Amino acid sequence: MVLLMALVVAACARNSGEPQRQVAAPAEPGPAVVQTAAGALRGVVAPGYRVFNGIPYAAAPVGPLRWQPPQPAAPWPGVRDATKPGLRCIQDTTYDPDYGRPTGEDCLNLNVWTPDGASRSHQKPVMVWIHGGGFLNGSADIYDARWMATQGDIVVVTVNYRLGTLGFLADPALSPDGDVGNYGLADQQASLRWVRDNIAEFGGDPTKVTIAGESAGAMSVCDHLIAPESTGLFRAAILQSGPCQAQADRPTAQQVSAEYASAAGCTDPAAVAACLRALPADALRRAPLYVGLGPDKLTGPVTGTDRLPVDPMIAFASSRVPRMPVLVGSNGDEFAMFAAIQYLKERQLPPYPQLMAKTFGPDAAAVAERYPLDRYGGSVGLAYSAAVTDSVFACPADRIASSLSHTGPVYAYEFNDRTAPAPDPLRAAPFPVGASHSLELRYLFDVGGARPLDPAQRVLSDQMVAYWSQFVKTGSPEVSGLPVWPEFGADVATGKRISLQTGELTVTTDFGSRHQCPFWTSRSGAR
Repeated sequence: MVLLMALVVAACARNSGEPQRQVAAPAEPGPAVVQTAAGALRGVVAPGYRVFNGIPYAAAPVGPLRWQPPQPAAPWPGVRDATKPGLRCIQDTTYDPDYGRPTGEDCLNLNVWTPDGASRSHQKPVMVWIHGGGFLNGSADIYDARWMATQGDIVVVTVNYRLGTLGFLADPALSPDGDVGNYGLADQQASLRWVRDNIAEFGGDPTKVTIAGESAGAMSVCDHLIAPESTGLFRAAILQSGPCQAQADRPTAQQVSAEYASAAGCTDPAAVAACLRALPADALRRAPLYVGLGPDKLTGPVTGTDRLPVDPMIAFASSRVPRMPVLVGSNGDEFAMFAAIQYLKERQLPPYPQLMAKTFGPDAAAVAERYPLDRYGGSVGLAYSAAVTDSVFACPADRIASSLSHTGPVYAYEFNDRTAPAPDPLRAAPFPVGASHSLELRYLFDVGGARPLDPAQRVLSDQMVAYWSQFVKTGSPEVSGLPVWPEFGADVATGKRISLQTGELTVTTDFGSRHQCPFWTSRSGAR
């Protein structure tokens, strides 16, 4: 399910029709030279901002470095061209056909967006963005951060990290010391260390770093909140639509990975690691899938390991997290997009009881009773979407907000623009996708879309950019002239959220009841 997000966002990126907001297209490369620890870079100068693309933050993880923790990037002579994006990481093009954009294993690179006025003597707070895509797809270059830089006056870093098999294969033969999998998570940590050591040269303040992400990116943020090697690398966190409960435990990941290696022809116990490292990258595009998420499965970080000792949801519930501000939220109709994609692929949805059984197993009858078709006008798509939205996204986000509010200030939101532009093909589904998964991204980044934002949506976009960037600056989304965004509060039953939609922004306290969270909390087997 989450793995399809990259396809949708990539499609948006190809079809943008929205005019730029008083920010001209990038000019020809000018004298935008910055010195990093590994060498000098020449980026792109544009009105209001500069951008440096494809900066290596670690060595190419190829040959003997495949399935190893990232190593430092080699220095380069002269001035390196940083005017074009670097390679995207190897990924399963079954779900994202790449649209001609090159991929490769030498993909540990990042992009830096910096506003006018940012310099070593005038440092700006920093947001490090971790992209989504189910740990299977996606890339940093999708997220054009010029609005955050120019309107928000912050530095933004977008990061590539190893995906799928190359990022998370957990065969114990690859890591004799027992720290299996999590190579993609280690890449993210290496990028954060790069930011700590280099961002001042771009005008960023290394002491004021916020990590942020959506979907799998938000799941990564959950992991960094508890990962020992991430401690001290950031001071605040933003989690957008992150089902952080979908983490694989070590025994499951190891078993699936061993089966994966065997299916790839690596069956000799004494030579599994060498065999896997000798395989061509194309043979590794199909990823091992560890954990169920609604009707689908995905890969990703592995708990019970040195790099990720505990499940983040368990750590949150027991307040084993550092004290820091957190901004967390979900979208009102998260799953509707995926239900629409399923409909368009199959030209229909299966009967409602069949969908419930596939998704919720022995809880199917109880779930169907809570989400009866007649409540949704007889629409299988809407009823099915509501059940998965609540169980997979909304109520886990509620638990995260409640748990983290005991260790630091939490600011919660729900994105509720039911007319948010979605990719054109989804409009052919017999039900609306509404405020579905990933659609809030268009309001924060220039990722394009099937339709441009209308005037009211552009206002909402400006408001969201202001809130997000202010949170990055101060740890609180308190913006002069905008409605007050209150702290969530420790009581999950009455937790305060800001509802983000066109027109009047409102504060709600009925999120848990609207999404039937007490019911989902009671279902030990329901996701």
